[in-house]
Amino acid sequence: MTAFAAPIAAQIWDMKYRFKQADGTPIDRDVTDTWRRIAKALAVVEKDPAAWEEKFYDALSDFKYLPAGRITAGAGTARSVTLFNCFVMGTVPDNMGGIFDMLKEAALTMQQGGGIGYDFSTIRPKGAAVHGVAADASGPLSFMDVWDAMCRTIMSAGSRRGAMMATMRCDHPDVGDFITAKSDAARLRMFNMSVLITDPFMEAVKADGPWDLVFDGKTYRTVQARELWDAIMQSTYDYAEPGVIFIDRINQMNNLNYCETIAATNPCGEQPLPPYGACLLGSINMARLVSDPFGDGAALDVDAMADLVATAVRMMDNVVDTSRFPLAAQAQEAAAKRRIGLGVTGLADALLMVGLRYGSEEAARQTDQWMHAIARAAYLASVDLAREKGAFPLFDADKYLASGAMQNMDSDVCDAIRQYGIRNALLTSIAPTGTISLYAGNVSSGIEPVFAYAYTRKVLQKDGSRTEEEVVDYAVQMWRDLKGDAPLPDYFVNAQTLAPLDHVRMQAAAQKWIDSSISKTINCPADISFDDFKEVYMAAWDQGCKGCTTYRPNDVTGSVLSVSEDVTPSERPDQMRDGDNGSEVIYMSEPLDRPNELEGATYKIKWPESEHAIYITINDLVIAGHRRPFEVFINSKNMEHFAWTVALTRMISAVFRRGGDVSFVVEELKAVFDPRGGAWMQGKYVPSILAAIGGVIEKHMVAIGFLAGEGMGLKSDPQADVVAMNGKPRGKACPSCGSYDLRMVEGCMTCGSCGHSKCG
Repeated sequence: MTAFAAPIAAQIWDMKYRFKQADGTPIDRDVTDTWRRIAKALAVVEKDPAAWEEKFYDALSDFKYLPAGRITAGAGTARSVTLFNCFVMGTVPDNMGGIFDMLKEAALTMQQGGGIGYDFSTIRPKGAAVHGVAADASGPLSFMDVWDAMCRTIMSAGSRRGAMMATMRCDHPDVGDFITAKSDAARLRMFNMSVLITDPFMEAVKADGPWDLVFDGKTYRTVQARELWDAIMQSTYDYAEPGVIFIDRINQMNNLNYCETIAATNPCGEQPLPPYGACLLGSINMARLVSDPFGDGAALDVDAMADLVATAVRMMDNVVDTSRFPLAAQAQEAAAKRRIGLGVTGLADALLMVGLRYGSEEAARQTDQWMHAIARAAYLASVDLAREKGAFPLFDADKYLASGAMQNMDSDVCDAIRQYGIRNALLTSIAPTGTISLYAGNVSSGIEPVFAYAYTRKVLQKDGSRTEEEVVDYAVQMWRDLKGDAPLPDYFVNAQTLAPLDHVRMQAAAQKWIDSSISKTINCPADISFDDFKEVYMAAWDQGCKGCTTYRPNDVTGSVLSVSEDVTPSERPDQMRDGDNGSEVIYMSEPLDRPNELEGATYKIKWPESEHAIYITINDLVIAGHRRPFEVFINSKNMEHFAWTVALTRMISAVFRRGGDVSFVVEELKAVFDPRGGAWMQGKYVPSILAAIGGVIEKHMVAIGFLAGEGMGLKSDPQADVVAMNGKPRGKACPSCGSYDLRMVEGCMTCGSCGHSKCG
């Protein structure tokens, strides 16, 4: 017997959450050990740790309460990592020293495993005067490039790349450049980006009025608000970014609007946070709380959910006291406000179990009622904690109860808060739950609809072989277990078939009772008209959402996983052209064989202060008339270079021979900085000899048509023919497990096979 509902769940646990020694030897023997480890670690601050450990263990068992990955992987391990998922960093000063102080803080935070958000609106626009040095400012986008390079070099908590969110106000003079920055497929790849939309701007859009772009009290130019809005919409339509954040609404509805101002969010957008704000996340698994699923008496057990919510709130409050923090300012901010972000997962599955069609008006009403019950239970639990342990230090009853979010709360809850205080300033948030949803048996993630009823997954085994298995949605598997081969009812819908405005309806229904925000992706069909696409965002604004993120498959961003009701293998468009130069890149799924003869070119690098030159030979393979780099040889008479040039030769050649998109080699090499200093070469500053080699490889790739031009790496750019060895079309492989199963989940490309995501 196993606690896991599906093989994928056990694999996710073993890969991401199982506590192991440094050599890989398991410490957690099974998932019950993981639950026990977490429960014990979070109960240690209680007056009666043993009693609360059992209560916490019961909440975790059977995957009813799902702490976010940071807590599940780190609690009770004594590892030097933060248990908080996300941070917004300090306000970026408009001076060089302050900017790079912030860069250092970002690196330290990501090193311990935190995703971060930044508002770059505080940096003066490009071309503005820099007093005292007789120069013009390079603008916020140039400094975002620096952050992006830093993020590529930091392995977040030793296991994944860091994730970042960049925001910019809609009235910043450089907002136009910000909007179109991600149209360059090689730029700002480590950022999610969102425009901070104000209420006056939306009023000007609706009135088709003028809009001033201002910095530090100076108006740089005036544009038509509707034209700027359309520019945001066009970029999002074409490139899936930027998102929009309704920042005035966020601040108006913030429980703490009397003591903080928010200008940024965490990478996935569900946590608007003040400078140095931090938040931990966790989710109630609603799919585990439905009694008599698909039966005549199917219903969600609201009493059991309220009890589970109360336990979860207590566990999350204890994390504030047990977690490490990368920076002292983050610890102080967390202690002063004790913010938590309790959300849900499995909502769509729960709706299916009680016979409701996700996106319908009835499902929205039910979602409203369930979210109300969760909010009520969470706030009352936090009041009880305040009676026992004290309110959060910055609590002010009159100001707190006058905040926007409290206007919807039940009067008896408000009365209790006024009498006893509240332990946690904010309590609810709906986060991306892609990985923990797989871990819990492939329940629907967050408040998203079911993505796919079933799909075929390739599993990489320890011996290097691959096996295939079917991964089935939790509710669909339950239907099969109960009903056998009976066809799925017509109220079963998925993300591929749902109308965009149905997505908005569900997001708005949940937002009413969420005091932070919601991470949700609104899937739009590729052929949606631009006017209908814009209507999605206007509907989100009109219905009270705090932000909006869409995903529309297109020639730039590619296509998400294509699915059907029965078996849903990964399918991709078999023709995706590089629109810039007409060149085609062949993506291969198996290692390439070396013919006896290859064509290539040799390049010479003379690094300053080096006695001998370095010679780089790059040979190409021709497939279907198209050239792609196949191997590299790096030679030098300087024996100081011998070991690393041989190693680099072998590693790069091995990568090239795997096929697929190998342009990331250029990106990674060019990002290497030598602490001893770089050199000026052909009028450009090159930060290291390795960066110089990367530049040579890039030059060669451009020459053979593999890249469109300098800086046009295709690391995540699918503008190419997608060709597998068996002739079936495929997309880009997952960088973690190699499977062809990437999909857009809550604004981030996420692997359906292993759960890998840039956003964690």
